[in-house]
Amino acid sequence: MRALIATLVLGAFAPILDTTMLTIAVHTLVVDLHTDVATIQWVSTAYLLALVVSIPLCGWLDARLGGRRTWLAALAVFAAGSALCALSWSPMSLVAFRTLQGAAAGVLMTNMQTIAVRAAGGGSVARVTAALGVPIALGPLIGPVLGGALLHWADWRWMFAINVPLCVAAVVAALRVLPDDAPAAGSAPPLDRTGLALLAPGIVLTFYGLAELAGSGASVGVLLAVGVGAALIAAFGAHALRVGDRALVRVRLLRIPTVAASTLAGLVVGGALMGTMFLLPLYWQTVRGDGALATALLLAPQAVGAFVPRFFVGGLVDRFGPRPVAVSALALMAAATVPFAFVTAGTSPVVLALVLFVRGLGLGAVLVPILSSAYTGLSRDQFPHASMFTRGAQQLGGAIGVAAVAVVLQAGLAHGPADAALHPAFWVMAVVTALGVVPALRLPGRAGRAA
Repeated sequence: MRALIATLVLGAFAPILDTTMLTIAVHTLVVDLHTDVATIQWVSTAYLLALVVSIPLCGWLDARLGGRRTWLAALAVFAAGSALCALSWSPMSLVAFRTLQGAAAGVLMTNMQTIAVRAAGGGSVARVTAALGVPIALGPLIGPVLGGALLHWADWRWMFAINVPLCVAAVVAALRVLPDDAPAAGSAPPLDRTGLALLAPGIVLTFYGLAELAGSGASVGVLLAVGVGAALIAAFGAHALRVGDRALVRVRLLRIPTVAASTLAGLVVGGALMGTMFLLPLYWQTVRGDGALATALLLAPQAVGAFVPRFFVGGLVDRFGPRPVAVSALALMAAATVPFAFVTAGTSPVVLALVLFVRGLGLGAVLVPILSSAYTGLSRDQFPHASMFTRGAQQLGGAIGVAAVAVVLQAGLAHGPADAALHPAFWVMAVVTALGVVPALRLPGRAGRAA
């Protein structure tokens, strides 16, 4: 089991490292590709849109190819996309190849959960989930520092090229370690084309609208995109309820209390995580005047704090159950967000480092009980759909969280300085985090086990 987890972590590390490195390369890409920030922003937007669109396909791919072949194919596509990104000759070529990367990353990160939970069998899903979170915890710590080093001693192309050997190593390990779970010929259900035709554009429009809302503010076009996208997603929900298990995503699983609670809690946590991560760099860069690399280093205590619980949170969930662990982690996160609603340019960085470390402890613990609860009592064929719910909810919550605090921040900047404008935005994040306790209270009181 340890070899399997290590293999999955190795494969997941490439997309996480890629995303965190790119956050400090925007200015370099603008200069080297002779373009503007608005165009380069599509390097991240296209990646996100492709990632979220690929998530609903994971259940069908798993049933059609099996977990192992789906994982290998996604790794191969991500490696190819990374190599092409490193060879990009224009902004649009880089955006196109990032789209390929994003589609593969969505499948990789979702499929990883399914493979691991199946392999756990009757064992501790919480411990497996905690182990899978290692690259997520390490990414924000290693990525910006490595990206800064590559930009200093090489150039931005190496930020993509470095993914190729990682993916190759993960493929070699997967061929040796992952069980061959190819389904029997003819056993896979047909692709739900109607569902895909509704859900794919619905997701693209919704996430695009939220991204634009966070970037340029509300407009008729942006609000229309979000509204039409939400309507298409709702139409898919009605379609999925009608066709049942033949749907692209089995929406009926949300009738199971543990799946519904995990999905809603994941939505809130995604918003609290990404919304706050949107605000924190702005404080250091706008209010205190620090550079991108310095900001990454100043945020490192949170990443360190998020890594620490990975060693014991699985045991806590097994002993006390998902509910108390999730509630405690959310309370810790909310409490450690409040101090940022009072920060100024002169606030002690030592105090902020301690607060970030404490907040990181909550971050590192909160997702394990939420994700592990989603599989309680489900059959093996339902695991991919539970993975899609939890992964998709985190992504949607993140987009909503960033859009919400961006709107609050823009309103504040219209009437005052940056530090004063950040305060209400941090209050919003503290309240959102605290509200996550509500769905967390619906999680099992004792740790459940997947079937």
